[in-house]
Amino acid sequence: MSENQGNIHPQYQQPSQGGPYYYYPSAPPAHYPMYNTRQFPQPQPQQQTQPQPPEIPGMLPLQQSYIENILRLNRGKLATFYLTFENNTQWNAKTFTGIIEAAGRDHIILSEPDTGRRVLLLMIYLDYVIFNEEIEYDYPYGQQQQMADFPPR
Repeated sequence: MSENQGNIHPQYQQPSQGGPYYYYPSAPPAHYPMYNTRQFPQPQPQQQTQPQPPEIPGMLPLQQSYIENILRLNRGKLATFYLTFENNTQWNAKTFTGIIEAAGRDHIILSEPDTGRRVLLLMIYLDYVIFNEEIEYDYPYGQQQQMADFPPR
């Protein structure tokens, strides 16, 4: 019988002479990626353009029809904002009436004409807005830099 025949795991073999034995697990072979040493011209990816939907007069472009853009177009107008605050024991729903000063992706800034206070409202609580006059909804061409253009969520 050979010396490894009776041993199930030869790597656990004790040395023939006394003293500690060491376990050396077999290491997997190192992986080195193959590199092509020849230089070939790489094909340039073609940019895919998505077909644009036809523009309908009076309609907003799809990617710019965000609430903050509509509110920005109506800066200086008086509006009533209806908000709902869930799990609030004092007031669940609240209205704010004021002149729109600014609007961002997540907030609205109003000035209350009666008190002169400035109010910062968070968009996550906004339910709807009522204007007592006609609202501006057409984007003025040439002033696109003020409008938000975010990727879809």
